[in-house]
Amino acid sequence: MPAPETQDSARADARHAESPEHVDKAAGRKLKTKSVAFVASPDPDAQEARHRLEQRYGGGPVAGAEIIVALGGDGFMLETLHAHFDRAAAIYGMNYGTVGFLMNGYEEDGLAARLASAEAVNLHPLQMQAETLDGQQIQAMAINEVALFRESRQAAKLRISIDGVTRMTELICDGVMVATPAGSTAYNLSAHGPILPIGTPLLALTPISAFRPRRWRGALLPHEATVTLEVLEHNKRPVSATADYTEVRDVLRVTVREDRSRTLRLLFDPEHNLEERILKEQFTP
Repeated sequence: MPAPETQDSARADARHAESPEHVDKAAGRKLKTKSVAFVASPDPDAQEARHRLEQRYGGGPVAGAEIIVALGGDGFMLETLHAHFDRAAAIYGMNYGTVGFLMNGYEEDGLAARLASAEAVNLHPLQMQAETLDGQQIQAMAINEVALFRESRQAAKLRISIDGVTRMTELICDGVMVATPAGSTAYNLSAHGPILPIGTPLLALTPISAFRPRRWRGALLPHEATVTLEVLEHNKRPVSATADYTEVRDVLRVTVREDRSRTLRLLFDPEHNLEERILKEQFTP
């Protein structure tokens, strides 16, 4: 039989474990574990960081969380956002990866205060409707961009229509993409596309290594535009389409539009908000 002091200690530990909140001593605040959940990339260091945070702050199931704290890099942030498209939870990322443009800095102290003061950014994803050569209709969502790529040594030949009006009868290129403001600093920027500040009601249509017309650098489109990309000479010049990390091979036609019915909420520390990062990116050598 345990000693009386041991029993008292065990009961105290049990009450603490059952309590719906833990004290964040560094911030002097309490974290409601029923409303915050922690997720992490498969990386062992990220998983260990998740374990430490859960030990310190508690944390509830993802299904009932109002805020999801995601530990990883930008790739894991995209996976987390995709996994929670149809939920109202806000995502607060802490960088435990290589890039971290969409992440806040990792710090274990003061998490309750950081979550309380975080600024929200609302994003609307792109919806891709792809028709394949064998007649399949495949839908996918993208937070960064929808992109078409040539599948062989042959350059792709594409026809571009905006809201049912043909704007370019033939684009010979390695590919083309439609990027959101959030995705404009990712692959779109590497392809020399424009950076779009968050909240700008625009989409970027950016070619990838355009051969003809050689001097075409893309276009800015209103966010409500519907973009149709048709593959010409598809048997000779096969093309694939991607929506973030979803790939569809041998496409015949791809339609892209912003899905305003879905809103994703990202949380950022005030001093490292996404608007400031995107503005700073435009002045980075």
